[in-house]
Amino acid sequence: MNRRTLLGGLFAAASVPALAACSSGITSLDGGSGAGTGGGSSKSGITIGTANFTENQVLGYLYAAVLDAAGVKTTVRPNLGTREILIPAIKGGDIDLLPEYQGALLHYVDPKSKATEEGEMQNALAMALPAGLQVLPYGRAEDSDAFAVTRETAEKYGLASLADLKKQNGKLVMGAAPEVKTREVGVVGLKEVYGVEFKEFKSLDSSGPLVKGALKKGDVDVANLFTTDTDIQENQWVVLTDPENLIPGQHIVPLIADRRADSTVRKALAELGNVLTTADLTELNRQVDKDKKDPEDVANAYAEKKGLAA
Repeated sequence: MNRRTLLGGLFAAASVPALAACSSGITSLDGGSGAGTGGGSSKSGITIGTANFTENQVLGYLYAAVLDAAGVKTTVRPNLGTREILIPAIKGGDIDLLPEYQGALLHYVDPKSKATEEGEMQNALAMALPAGLQVLPYGRAEDSDAFAVTRETAEKYGLASLADLKKQNGKLVMGAAPEVKTREVGVVGLKEVYGVEFKEFKSLDSSGPLVKGALKKGDVDVANLFTTDTDIQENQWVVLTDPENLIPGQHIVPLIADRRADSTVRKALAELGNVLTTADLTELNRQVDKDKKDPEDVANAYAEKKGLAA
């Protein structure tokens, strides 16, 4: 799930009130807690878009499962690409709903934001999103970016934290999705916050087979992965710690167009957010990536198991 930047001032701030937040981010199940509660309607159906990685596709189908169960007709358009494609698509009406990640989305719409706590980020998002868009209450599940190395590389270069990478400036190769080269939670932020400079950046994919294969083969030394990726533990890769908090919290949060954000949609997605955990999400990713199951089938089975779908 990779995620992040925007030219300053491109979007006008949305004139919506800040969201209240509790420990899980779900403030109610009746649709009354989010910003911009009036005016939307899902009667004509909702088109859900997803990014180009496994987890976001699973989340998109989970959204569809719970909304279908609530009587909302849904269409899923999976694997559309990165945030740079998806945000214009939801603004333009090509899609209506998108599974998002708090910190990454905030960095995209407001690169200068210093908010790190979940409630603060939710409030900041409510103020920074372009007019016509809003975030619904965030859920329990979280998936953050991670920068990982093999155990052998960690031992060879004495790497435990992102700060340690500076000691090897000009020697290491970074592998990640192309957009990470210009994102704050990526090459740009690593240089600004930690003073890190890489020998080379290889454009691969988002915590997918290309970047993980390159890490295994030694074609890259540092890989940008997602914390819910089961390959990290399976391969005993070392996730470098982030003492300066470059990487923000990444609770899953629905990004929706005002035109579709009615109480039916709010309640269904809030129920999912209250049930889905990080461990659940990791397991669903594993079923798709390792067991080669279809993302839609995995999502539907989970929704039925948890009583979220008929």
